[in-house]
Amino acid sequence: MFTLSDIPMFFVNFFIILPIVTLLHEAGHVLMARLFGGRIKFCIGTGKTLLHIGPLEIKKKYFMEGWCQYEDLTYNKTWAHVAIYAAGSLFNIIVVFTLNALIYAKVLPVDLFFYQFTYFSIYFIFFSLMPYRNDGGKPSDGMAIYEVIRYGKAEDPID
Repeated sequence: MFTLSDIPMFFVNFFIILPIVTLLHEAGHVLMARLFGGRIKFCIGTGKTLLHIGPLEIKKKYFMEGWCQYEDLTYNKTWAHVAIYAAGSLFNIIVVFTLNALIYAKVLPVDLFFYQFTYFSIYFIFFSLMPYRNDGGKPSDGMAIYEVIRYGKAEDPID
């Protein structure tokens, strides 16, 4: 049951944990695109730009969504695009397994923060890999993977 004592964790979840999960997801796309020689631009949030740090743009509503664009891949093959689209979810799952290993090894404490981090990461992975298009017509990672394999087309931005 949700009570007043849950409100602080609610704010931590939506204004700290979810943006970190989003940033890690987009970092996976960025890392993989760079491995294939691509030029990258990525963003956390929506709305007015607050801050630019290299290729990263942080928007006013930093706790909502993220995206990554890449172009000019040195290795412009179907499998490279599939790897880039899948890398966000792969990065999320690697971080979840790493956190769980550190908790199991008693390096990190068992804590609600890490539980919620894992929950949001799994949520992110699930919806990223589900093939669909959002209301703006942008594909999920799963849809982009499907289209690259089926039609040989890569579409930007990736979410």
